[in-house]
Amino acid sequence: MRRLSSGGDRYRVRVSTVVAGLLLTPGASAGRDHRTLVALEEAVAPLRVRRIDFPNRIVGSRAPDRPGPAVAHLRAQADDFAAELGVPPEQIALGGRSFGGRMSSIAVAEGQPAAGLVLLSYPLHPPGRPETLRIEHLPDVHVPVLAVSGERDPFGSPDELVEHLALVGGPLTTVFVPGDHSPSNDGAVCAAVVDWLRALGQG
Repeated sequence: MRRLSSGGDRYRVRVSTVVAGLLLTPGASAGRDHRTLVALEEAVAPLRVRRIDFPNRIVGSRAPDRPGPAVAHLRAQADDFAAELGVPPEQIALGGRSFGGRMSSIAVAEGQPAAGLVLLSYPLHPPGRPETLRIEHLPDVHVPVLAVSGERDPFGSPDELVEHLALVGGPLTTVFVPGDHSPSNDGAVCAAVVDWLRALGQG
């Protein structure tokens, strides 16, 4: 399994000619200011980043968002971000942590244009329920995908993620770092994303 050292200036990446912006979404119980999303925004600078909350968080509710409204909100934000940058939606990479990454992948499977997907701690299944897989939409994802997860993530082990994310219809890169569903080494997560964005820009 690939392990990456902590981040720093050597992981800085120039703005890609393919990716003009990165839209980031949080997990179901978190917000746009989750430490990993903030660290990732700093790591990919000067690439433009928009971190968003889902609808329930915006109105102050603690209840998890339903996929329908969450995906609709994400798609509207992606289109607005592209318009703000003056680029087509195809130049915006989408992603996020856990629920946010899953909603991003559903949005792309349902037709949202994107330069690629960044799935941090993808929730392949609920803990202890490996038979309840969240994969039915993955064959309809036809963009490059990066999945970064902890080696001890109860939502999906490395072997499970490699096996089931292989359903993705586009090029797939998987990276596993020390930790569980919320790896403590944000530098390792950020380095994986920066390396992938750099490779994507050279493709």
